[in-house]
Amino acid sequence: MNIDRIEMIPLEVPLARTFHGSYYSMSSRATLITRIHTTDGLVGESYNGDEIHTQIAIGRIVTDEIFPRLQDQDPLMVEQCWSAMLPLTFDILRDRRLVLMAMAAVDSALWDLAGKTAGMPLYRMWGGAANRLPIVAIGGYYNQTEPELAAEVEGYLEMEIGGCKMKVGAAPPEEDARRFKAMRDATSGEPFLLMADANQGYDVDDAITFARLVEDHDMRWFEEPVRWMNADRWMRDVRLKTGVAVAAGQSELARGDVRRLMEGGAIDVCNFDASWSGGPTEWRRVAGLAASFGVEMAHHEEPQISAHLLASVFHGTYVEVFHPDRDPIFWNLIANRSPISDGIYEIPTGPGLGLELDEGFIELHRVDR
Repeated sequence: MNIDRIEMIPLEVPLARTFHGSYYSMSSRATLITRIHTTDGLVGESYNGDEIHTQIAIGRIVTDEIFPRLQDQDPLMVEQCWSAMLPLTFDILRDRRLVLMAMAAVDSALWDLAGKTAGMPLYRMWGGAANRLPIVAIGGYYNQTEPELAAEVEGYLEMEIGGCKMKVGAAPPEEDARRFKAMRDATSGEPFLLMADANQGYDVDDAITFARLVEDHDMRWFEEPVRWMNADRWMRDVRLKTGVAVAAGQSELARGDVRRLMEGGAIDVCNFDASWSGGPTEWRRVAGLAASFGVEMAHHEEPQISAHLLASVFHGTYVEVFHPDRDPIFWNLIANRSPISDGIYEIPTGPGLGLELDEGFIELHRVDR
């Protein structure tokens, strides 16, 4: 069995409203489907990322630069294929991040193919630490009143989602603390995880102020609390001065970047993103590092891939999803989406990633190249 061709399908779906984080906004959701076709007819398939303006460029890197390196290669030699793609990141005059996302798309589809060949779901093939995981939503966006934030929590409880990671960092910490408390009060004593994600929005003093204002309201972790310019030292300061658990890693490109966060005592939770930074192959290396440092593993978004990765390691945390209004792709593209019940997500049991994609949804939202 050899690699015969690689097919890339970009999708973009308009959202019902614009969602505002600390210093960004989203009015549409995008992704990129990768299909690796082999000489014996087996197909590895995944979808990765949420890039709106660069998905076509990423797809072209795959078809024009990666495929010539992998054509006729054995797709089950995943590490070998990954190493063959890596030199494309060596050009210091191009955007290395785009190449890493292209590599991630191919790497994910190769692993799906490996699982299908073995007849095993990837979480078991990678080690099998759990077959079900807690699931949380990413929500609590700006431009909502406190009653609306409370209603959002009530909606998650009705959906049986077990928690929410809400947005902070664009307002004064006192205002964000009121927003956080409104969401906590809406749980009415029900078990419900609540995290805060500043998306690098605060300076270090405001991050510390926010953490202290909500210290009695059971914040599970504080994600990317400070601005990027000196984030590793400032995150360490937030951890040590407040005692709050800090999560970060999604903005890092490789294992060495994340290792520096761990060595510097900057994080308790690593949410390295396989779809942004080289694929499951690199994520699993980072998970090994995290185990050595006693750091928990999370994953930034991407439940279709993160569920298998997190369930494969003993220090995995939560599958992250968006509200259906924020991510119509996850809720509609996957025809055989696993059930959610009592705050728990069942890891897909089909071979590979275990996904069956809705062809009608693909045709409706594919972007012409």
